[in-house]
Amino acid sequence: MAADFSTVFAVLKPVLEKHANRLAVKADTSIEYTLVAKCASPFPQHKGQPLYFGCVRLGKAYVSFHLVPIYMCPALMKSVTPALKTRMQGKACFNFKTEPAPELIADLTRLTEAAFQQWREMKWV
Repeated sequence: MAADFSTVFAVLKPVLEKHANRLAVKADTSIEYTLVAKCASPFPQHKGQPLYFGCVRLGKAYVSFHLVPIYMCPALMKSVTPALKTRMQGKACFNFKTEPAPELIADLTRLTEAAFQQWREMKWV
């Protein structure tokens, strides 16, 4: 089963990787790919640590795609398509057990780009 999830991970990782030159890579392993802001968080509760942008993580039961700006910028929820919403777990996480269709990857790519643009407007990146 984990071999199937590694394929899903390999399909989802490039959605975040497109932003690696504009963000910082915090983790890049066979089971996790995490991007954070290059600068310290403007929020005191983060104690000078960078804001998390997103993460793809291979778990035991699914591959999760976390996109933190959705949680921080509720207006982004309007960009979540109905097909993508069916994959949503919580406020900022999408779970995948099988390789997503190209249309779903395109939806996730557009949402990730919109999230990055929102952060850019807020001067968090």
